[in-house]
Amino acid sequence: MAETGKPAPATDPGSDDMNALVKGGRTNTLGFVIRLLGGIPFLFIGYRLYGVEEMGRFASAVVVVELFALICALGEKRGLAQRLTLGSKVDGQKRVNLVFDGMLASLIISSIVVLLLAFFPYPIFPNGMSGRYDILIIGAIPAFALTEILLAAQAYRFDIATTVRARAVVEPWTRSFAVVAFFFIPTLRDGGVALAYLVSIYAALAAAAWPFFRTYGPPRAWRPRPRYLIQMIGKALPLAGADVIERGTRLIDVFILGLSASPTAVGIYYFAKEVASLPQKLKTSFEPVLSPVITKNLKTGDFSAIAKQVRQVGFWIVALQLGIALSLAIPGEAVMGLGGPAIVGGTGALALLLVAEAVASMAVVSEGVLVYIAKKRNLAISTGVIALQIAMTVGLIMLVERLGLDDGFKAAGAATALLIALGISSVVKALLLKKLLGAPVGNLRMALVWATGAAVIVGQIAILLPEWLELAIGIPAILAAYGWVIWTKGFGPEDRVLFRKSKKVAESDGKARAQENAAEPPGS
Repeated sequence: MAETGKPAPATDPGSDDMNALVKGGRTNTLGFVIRLLGGIPFLFIGYRLYGVEEMGRFASAVVVVELFALICALGEKRGLAQRLTLGSKVDGQKRVNLVFDGMLASLIISSIVVLLLAFFPYPIFPNGMSGRYDILIIGAIPAFALTEILLAAQAYRFDIATTVRARAVVEPWTRSFAVVAFFFIPTLRDGGVALAYLVSIYAALAAAAWPFFRTYGPPRAWRPRPRYLIQMIGKALPLAGADVIERGTRLIDVFILGLSASPTAVGIYYFAKEVASLPQKLKTSFEPVLSPVITKNLKTGDFSAIAKQVRQVGFWIVALQLGIALSLAIPGEAVMGLGGPAIVGGTGALALLLVAEAVASMAVVSEGVLVYIAKKRNLAISTGVIALQIAMTVGLIMLVERLGLDDGFKAAGAATALLIALGISSVVKALLLKKLLGAPVGNLRMALVWATGAAVIVGQIAILLPEWLELAIGIPAILAAYGWVIWTKGFGPEDRVLFRKSKKVAESDGKARAQENAAEPPGS
């Protein structure tokens, strides 16, 4: 009861959860656009200034670095939300201390990994190094892992703006500017791409650390406890394994190509992969805000609410992602031509990779729940899928070599293996989640078919234009045709709120912020 004697106004937890998802989704959609603008210059400049071969060596290195960084993050991208949800105190620790436990454990694992790679660098550079500074890229591992943890801590407070600033603004734009700067420093030119990557990762760490300390404050009465850290690392292994395997399905193909193909082939494939990863970044940007909402409903056992959120967010993701994929795949030759004539042969791989990312959307959203309610089964499925992908990738590359085809076909073979693996993963994980929640979780609607048809028709006209018009006018026209159909035929009132700041959502945001400020003092 309130002090006036009147009952406190009831709130709808499901509505509050959806408002949080809407707010985070809207912020991340804007962040995706900014990241797109920042990421494309790095590809364009890197390939034009440094060449396909050097970018291929960089690609082989960066995929291994990011995989090790995810291992060192110990699954905290999703695990931290669960630990913080279970209670604000664990053995007398405040929330900030829980974050510092994860950071210390990550630093310990990162230090071991960096030392091993410094002495045994072959997994990072199977085709050799471009310059003596390339080895410094391993220094990005601890910074990448710590950034994941800090952003997860902010996401727990529904602060997705920090993720957008760090990952969508600071990191890609720093990389784009740095790759130019290092090119014009003669002594650093040979390792310019690797150094630009290293600088951008630490810039993102700084962008994440500043708001974290403003939000949580410094640790209080915190001290390292070896036994507790060992227990925490042991419990984190399933989540870390799921993160590594999920990300590994996007990286293992580049690694295998690096072992079996020339740096030029890897460079061609990496350009296509980076372009195709743009919609994938949009998809994964919803994960930080989805995790706290899911863990809250798991605590109360509200499975029907979780299923509704999975369906809603799943449709948002696939609808946005499919439009982006079509706008990049239809004028694929013109898009690949941005990196130079030498990589246009990877157009087929680009189309396959874009389809693969759209297919994967259901797997990613399903896994966001399965990592909490079926860790071992989710890990087993992911392990089986990546094993299948590795076998298919190697098999298709060997087939291409036997047929005497060029490197472009090797890239297409790797992309085909990824597409099949992600498709199987989406189907299996969605069926398992449906069974466990006792409710449908599908994200497909008939409007997606009609919107795709409209985009294809407009796209066939766009590819008749000169290449620069195909990019400048064709891509926006394809997006406009797709967007109009999906908006009018596919998006209901509950979907359209993602794109407009309604009064109800604004009021809910203000209430949630006021309640949190009243319940917990700064620095707690």
